[in-house]
Amino acid sequence: MDKKITIFLFATLVALGSCTNKNKTNQLDQKGKQEHWSYKGETSPEHWAEIEKNSACGGKSQSPINIIGKNTVPINLKDSLKIFYSPKTLLSKVENNGHSIQFDFETGDSIQFNKEIYYLKQIHFHEPSEHKINGVIYPIEAHLVHISNKNQLTVFSVLGIEGEESQLFEFFKSFLPLENGETKEIHQEFDVTGLSLENRAYYFYTGSLTTPPCTENVNWIVFKDPIILSLEEVLALRKNMPLNNYRNEQPLNGRIVYSK
Repeated sequence: MDKKITIFLFATLVALGSCTNKNKTNQLDQKGKQEHWSYKGETSPEHWAEIEKNSACGGKSQSPINIIGKNTVPINLKDSLKIFYSPKTLLSKVENNGHSIQFDFETGDSIQFNKEIYYLKQIHFHEPSEHKINGVIYPIEAHLVHISNKNQLTVFSVLGIEGEESQLFEFFKSFLPLENGETKEIHQEFDVTGLSLENRAYYFYTGSLTTPPCTENVNWIVFKDPIILSLEEVLALRKNMPLNNYRNEQPLNGRIVYSK
């Protein structure tokens, strides 16, 4: 075979191999992106159990749920929940993590639930609400996440309805807009007592995180009465989060929801 033809064929094979490898890499990249959970399409909450292989998203104690008041069990546990929030809570930063707007707290505030101490770590938002009460979906839901020294979780669910302007949410709104992946340092005082959660009636059940890895054995405190914030404040949060960043309702699977 002519030497020039041999060289040409060899170069062609190398080029084709390079293209094939590149295509494989692109496919892997695309597959990797597709496998990361989101709130829409093939990576929406309905598919989390499939794509998040090492998660608990397919478990039997998942959140959120629809709480039916008449099916709850009344409890009268004295001092079961104590809230130790300060009017001078320190916020460290705010982040748009691609799934929600999250404000991180510096160490300080805490709660006591069933004789265990949990420390307030962060607050983030879902629009519309993830939990339902008697089938009602609220315009927004705030999650206040608390962690114990044993890495156990108690999460407050605070539902919101549209009405008058809220000073608390005006404070949150002052740090927006935030681009996806953007973080802003804050280091400012924040009066978390303005949520007025002390002595409020609530529902309690054991569930999971509402985002992957969907870790179970989370104490959920869902407050019965919603807070009030303005439509503009709701819209400001909505514009900085994925559209409909909520997980679909999960089956109760025999769990008991308590009412206090």
